[in-house]
Amino acid sequence: MRHRETTSAAALAGMMLTTSIAVAQTPSVAAPVASSAQDASTIQPSASCLNDLRAFNAKIDKDGYWLGGGDGYGYPTGGWGFGYGYTMGAYVPPIGLGYQNARPGYEIRTLLSSANILARQGQQQSCENVLATTDAIYKRYVAEMHEDSAKIVNGPAWRQQQIAAALPIAGMTMSVRSDQLIGTELRNQSDQALGSVDDIVLSPTTGKIAYLVIGRGGIFGLDKDYVPVPWGYIQATPNMNMLVLDSTEVAMDDAPDVRKNQFFTPEQYAETSKKVDDYWKVHIVRKVGG
Repeated sequence: MRHRETTSAAALAGMMLTTSIAVAQTPSVAAPVASSAQDASTIQPSASCLNDLRAFNAKIDKDGYWLGGGDGYGYPTGGWGFGYGYTMGAYVPPIGLGYQNARPGYEIRTLLSSANILARQGQQQSCENVLATTDAIYKRYVAEMHEDSAKIVNGPAWRQQQIAAALPIAGMTMSVRSDQLIGTELRNQSDQALGSVDDIVLSPTTGKIAYLVIGRGGIFGLDKDYVPVPWGYIQATPNMNMLVLDSTEVAMDDAPDVRKNQFFTPEQYAETSKKVDDYWKVHIVRKVGG
């Protein structure tokens, strides 16, 4: 019995060796290149569909059925406001603020990002098709909200209530994960969009969060400017659906910026930190908690 097993193993090894040699001796054949394929350098983005995407993003932002436009739509998974009845820690929202957790827009965010990719690749018709599907899903969401008697008939007014109830996030007694910050929208007390959280900067001395890097301009993470804002000035709405900064769009436009994923030496960090801190000390409308 043992001799038979040894022979079988040897035979199997021989078959594998023969097959490997045959494969090695077979010349590789490159996949045919489609005649319609475009060289990457010649691809022209679809300006028309990009404009349509920006217009749609502005529309859903104005409607206010979620707390913000596409940039704040529950990305990444686990972000603030993502999910049904999602709450954070023991922080209980004040009574009477209406519909606390709007239906998540993860599907909308994903579809818009897909349409954006198609537009950047010059796929005009495909982009428009995805955008049309997105619009249909969005309208269905809105209809379902009204059918369910959601209390946000006036979306922007509901959002303003949330902003008015915002509290300093640094003083909240709860743990905060990075994926609960990235992608969350930042607005001011006038309900103006200031951008969304793109990155987090930790202090090299304390290891605690020092700044949130706010992505501004562009659409869906592209063509953005990056503005660091001190953590101590950031507030959060009930149920952590949105962040609030007591400042203005003009102040954000003029604020010191950084490059995306910029690496700092300790000396560069100290220099940039002082510049950022000095700027925001005089550009906060009212002190947080004051």
